[in-house]
Amino acid sequence: MQSANVYRNGELVGVLSRHHRDSYTFEYDDQWFGNPEKPAVSLTLPKTRKLYQSNHLFPFFFNLLSEGVNRALQCRQLQIDEEDYFGLLLATARTDTIGAITLKPNDSQNQP
Repeated sequence: MQSANVYRNGELVGVLSRHHRDSYTFEYDDQWFGNPEKPAVSLTLPKTRKLYQSNHLFPFFFNLLSEGVNRALQCRQLQIDEEDYFGLLLATARTDTIGAITLKPNDSQNQP
């Protein structure tokens, strides 16, 4: 399993995990979920449920990735398979995102 903490402006929102190739979850942090003043991480992941499951990387997180030539260059430099969207997200979303959302890998849980 691989996972990453998801932050909004430096505050923990939840945890994004890949359990195996076709199994992903996003779970809101208890404090974030319980605070009605904190917004949802995205319109597609509203705070109506604490845990979301998917058989592909959630579109919101996929859209944090670079596209085209930039993605190919990042993959080549980081030695990441171009089809490993989750791995690329873990490698680049700490600082290279547009907007308030960043991700930081949970190193103790990141096993292929």
